[in-house]
Amino acid sequence: MSTYIIAEIGINHNGDLSIAKELIRIANEIGCDAVKFQKRTINVVYSPEVLDAPRKSPWGETQREQKEGLEFGEDEYDDIDTYCRELGIDWFASAWDIGALDFLKKYKSKYNKIASAMTTNLDFLEAVANEGKKTFISTGMCGLDDVQTAVDIFRRKECEFVLLHSVSLYPAPEEVLNLKCIETLRKQFDCPVGYSGHEASLFPSVMAAVLGAEVIERHITLDRAMYG
Repeated sequence: MSTYIIAEIGINHNGDLSIAKELIRIANEIGCDAVKFQKRTINVVYSPEVLDAPRKSPWGETQREQKEGLEFGEDEYDDIDTYCRELGIDWFASAWDIGALDFLKKYKSKYNKIASAMTTNLDFLEAVANEGKKTFISTGMCGLDDVQTAVDIFRRKECEFVLLHSVSLYPAPEEVLNLKCIETLRKQFDCPVGYSGHEASLFPSVMAAVLGAEVIERHITLDRAMYG
């Protein structure tokens, strides 16, 4: 069994389409199966208080300016879609709200992804499962009861899914990764399981594959010294 490798670009493109395309090119060149982005409706995901809070960045002095600076719109995703199809690499994005999920529908990607922060949002889970696409579900910050609820929704909707063990620290120290949870999730929920890694080193991903992870997702960047 081969392991499906997802290069998580997320917002590591820093709002620059040329960086995004270079990351796609490199991911394809080194043999990744897919690249993944993140899509948010800023005014839905964040409260006005958060958006008004100070945060110095290349785009300004507030959280809003930083988050809007990192967010791609239709023009950028049209270009990403065309470029990925030309290269023959899969691409998809984790939506962080239902509006973002609706935005992504036009691209007809093969997969959906539920970020850990959204795995307990039941209305969102229902909306994703209604699309019927194979979905990668991250389980960071979730208890087993939370995972069970998500699994029940996807099974009721007959929507294929893969649970991704994840530790929601950036970066995550290796001593807290608890990779044996891959086995726990597989036994508890009798489903395909993978791993979404946020640690700096690569060895845990190798170990995840040894433990039977069918999917591995890792953040990528052109330079760890870049903003973000």
